[in-house]
Amino acid sequence: MKLKDILPSRLGFGAAPLGNMFRAIPEDEAQATVEAAWADGIRYFDTAPFYGAGLAEIRMGAALRGKPRDQYVISTKVGRLILDEVEDVSARDLGEKGEVFKHGRPNKIVNDYSEDATYRSIEDSLKRLGTDHVDIVFVHDVAQDFYGDQWLGVFESARKGAFRALDRMRNEGVIKAWGLGVNRVEPIEILLALDEPKPDAFLLAGRYTLLDHSHALQRALPMVADRGLGIVVGGPYSSGALVGGPNFEYAPATLATLAKVAAIKAIADRHGISMKAAGLQFSLAHPTVAAAIPGASRPGRIAEDSAALQEKIPASFWRELREARLVDPAAPLPIGG
Repeated sequence: MKLKDILPSRLGFGAAPLGNMFRAIPEDEAQATVEAAWADGIRYFDTAPFYGAGLAEIRMGAALRGKPRDQYVISTKVGRLILDEVEDVSARDLGEKGEVFKHGRPNKIVNDYSEDATYRSIEDSLKRLGTDHVDIVFVHDVAQDFYGDQWLGVFESARKGAFRALDRMRNEGVIKAWGLGVNRVEPIEILLALDEPKPDAFLLAGRYTLLDHSHALQRALPMVADRGLGIVVGGPYSSGALVGGPNFEYAPATLATLAKVAAIKAIADRHGISMKAAGLQFSLAHPTVAAAIPGASRPGRIAEDSAALQEKIPASFWRELREARLVDPAAPLPIGG
């Protein structure tokens, strides 16, 4: 089944902030944020065990409890098991993302991409979410940003374990689709070069945004398109940098990144459009992109994202971006060409 046939809309909800990403979010604020998404018509919710060591799944499950299960789509991820045992959160080895979830639960996180762990991870997610099934499963973070020089070995472990397990579950109708949920394009390219197994979709975070998209356009997105598969864009605002935040790639933005943001914003201001609209509509303009899932930790952000999707952007804005070489010449734009 094609990703665009599974997802109910082009705007989804990225639940990483519900895992206390960067800050401790009050419980009532987390619940109100998911409720705001539901009230705004969002019916696609993406989460993962990794987000706050199970916290995001628990909170999402509580917020969606009582909602008709056939009216929304959930994607979650495998590759990490969350244990009842607790650990020193500050001592976790999370590659480049060490500080991201320091406010999450202290439950021990174990990296395990084996077949048995894949089944167990999904069972655990179902319990935390309070549901009897998930629709899409992504294999989480089999890439350089988490595993450094060892990432190819981790990928191989997933190939022998998680990939085969999820292929089987999809073929048996237990899930509708599976793929990779990553912040890098190389794992996608390697998986698509294999004869087996056969993924359906990918969640690519941060690599197809207005600030960073050239690398994805070279190989990964054409390979996805050639196979008729789909992409969910995570982090369309580049960890907030695009819309005035201090972070890019989960870390303080560099001066070069801030300069690029300022150049785009100057053009956006001249045309009277918001940076959220520019970022969201750019990511969704690529034909392989089925949806984008901005993260939100406050209810008010939901209305902003919805308005950004509907905002009218003049073709002259996109032409000026292209003339200023602020977008790749190969990038499809909402005006076409």
